[in-house]
Amino acid sequence: MNKNLIIYYSRKGENYVNGRIESLSKGNTEICAEFIQKAVGGDMFEVKTVNDYSADYHTCTAEARTECDNNARPELKEYLDDISAYDNVFICGPCWWGTYPMAVFSLIEKLDFSGKKVLPLMTHEGSGLGSSVRDLKKICKNADIKTGLAVHGADALKSEKAVAKWAKEVTD
Repeated sequence: MNKNLIIYYSRKGENYVNGRIESLSKGNTEICAEFIQKAVGGDMFEVKTVNDYSADYHTCTAEARTECDNNARPELKEYLDDISAYDNVFICGPCWWGTYPMAVFSLIEKLDFSGKKVLPLMTHEGSGLGSSVRDLKKICKNADIKTGLAVHGADALKSEKAVAKWAKEVTD
């Protein structure tokens, strides 16, 4: 049986939801990561930055834009050193300026993806997968990047069936 790793970054608190700002008790990406774990099993790893992003949504998006423009790599509270025990690596995050938050890249650039299936999932409010798949192909050298799944963030709580179906298909 394949061994799965679910890497995710998620934002709770103020988020953009269907054209307005709402406070979420759990981030949309975390919800989807939990659906993956429920469907196919696996170890979860949450990407957490040393310096928190602003609680204010608009300030956070400005911070994220600056990081993206500068191709920054924020320092993380914890890193993975080795993913050799895993066959499949789900990389899950919100779409921030067309790709994953830079903190996700802070983690995955340090890992050896040789021979791994990489399974992208992105939550969004209209951007779909953005350039995330292209970006993963650049960073996850010698990996088999599978078809990604874009989940409309406002529908994350209702996406369990779709996420489970996708997770099972891409890990077969």
